[in-house]
Amino acid sequence: MPSPDVRSAPRAGSGPLSPGAAGPAVVLSGYGPVGRAYAERLLTRAAGTAPEDEVRPRLAAVRVRSAEALLHDGGPVPPRAQWGPSAPLAGTLDRTGAQVLVQALPSSPEAREQAAAEAVLALSRGVHVVTATKSHLLSHWSELRDAARAGGSLIRISGATGAALPAADLARTGVRGLGCRSIRACPNGTATFVLDRLAAGDPLDAAVREAQHRGIAEADPSADLSGADAATKVRLLAALLWGWEPSAVRIATEPVDEAAGRAARAAAAQGHRLRAVASASADRPLVVEVRLERTAPGDPLHALTGPEKAVVYGCPEAGDITVSGGRSSPLGAALALLRDTLDVTAGRSFGFA
Repeated sequence: MPSPDVRSAPRAGSGPLSPGAAGPAVVLSGYGPVGRAYAERLLTRAAGTAPEDEVRPRLAAVRVRSAEALLHDGGPVPPRAQWGPSAPLAGTLDRTGAQVLVQALPSSPEAREQAAAEAVLALSRGVHVVTATKSHLLSHWSELRDAARAGGSLIRISGATGAALPAADLARTGVRGLGCRSIRACPNGTATFVLDRLAAGDPLDAAVREAQHRGIAEADPSADLSGADAATKVRLLAALLWGWEPSAVRIATEPVDEAAGRAARAAAAQGHRLRAVASASADRPLVVEVRLERTAPGDPLHALTGPEKAVVYGCPEAGDITVSGGRSSPLGAALALLRDTLDVTAGRSFGFA
C-alpha cells in the first residue's frame, strides 16, 4: 500500500472531527527539555483532558538528528533505545499523514540550517509549522513566508517570542488596526530575574546560578545577559507587526554585568527597578535597541517580578496595550507550542470558535 501523501490529508480548519476520529497528526522535531514537556502535554490532552468537542492533535512521531520514533495511536514516546534511525523528513511526514511540524530545536547557529530546511519542506507541502526555534526565523523569514504561501500553510512562533506570554498573538492580530507605533518590552525572564537579584545585593555569578537552579536561565546564559535574546524577540514581533525583514534589523544592546549590579542597587534605593528594555518604533524602521532603564512605579515593566515578561504595544489613539506574566521555563515554551498547535488545527466554521 503506498504511503499517504500529506498534501491530500485533511487540512486544519476544515471543521471539528467526528466523535472517535483520530486527531490531526503532529511530528515533533527536537526532544530536549522543551520537546519533552510539549510531548507530555500533548499526550495528556489526547488522553481525555481536553473539552469533548475540541480537536485533539495526536503525536505521531518524534525526531532528533540521528533517530526517530513513530508512535502508534498518539503515544507514549518509547525510551530512546527503542527509536530507529531518522528517515528523511519528507518520508516521516508521508508515513504519518502529518498536518503539523512542531520544532523544539535549539536556537543555535548549528541548528539553523536544519530548522530552516525542515520548515520550508513542511510548509511547501501544506504542513503547518509551529516553532520555538528562533535562529532560522531571523535568517530565513522571507523564504519561510514564501513556502507557506506556496503550500497554503501557517507558521506560528509564540514559543520563539516569549514562551507562555501571548506576545506574538497580539503583534499578529491583537493590535491590528489600532495604529501601533512602538514596542517596549522585557521579553527575557532571565534578565529581569537577575537584575532583581542584583538589586537585592547578590553578586552576578550567584544571581545567574540561582536562575539556572530554578530552570529560568539556560546553561549558557550569554544571550540572555547580553541583550541578544531580547533583541531577537522584538525583531520577530516587529516583523509580525510592521512587516520588517528580521535579517535587515540593526541592533544595539547593553549587557547585564557587574556594572548593572551597581546601577540596579542605586535604582532600588530610590524606589525604582532596573530593567533590560528592548524597544522598536515604526518611526525608526529596522532598529531594535536593548537598554538598561530605571523604571518607576506605574510603569508595567516596573511591576514585573521574578522571571515574568511583558510587552507594551504603544498605540497613540487606542491607548497602550500591555501583555505581561508568562513562565520563563521549558514548560512555558512547551505550553506556547501547544497553544499554537491548537490554533492551527482548530476548526473555525462558525460562531465564536
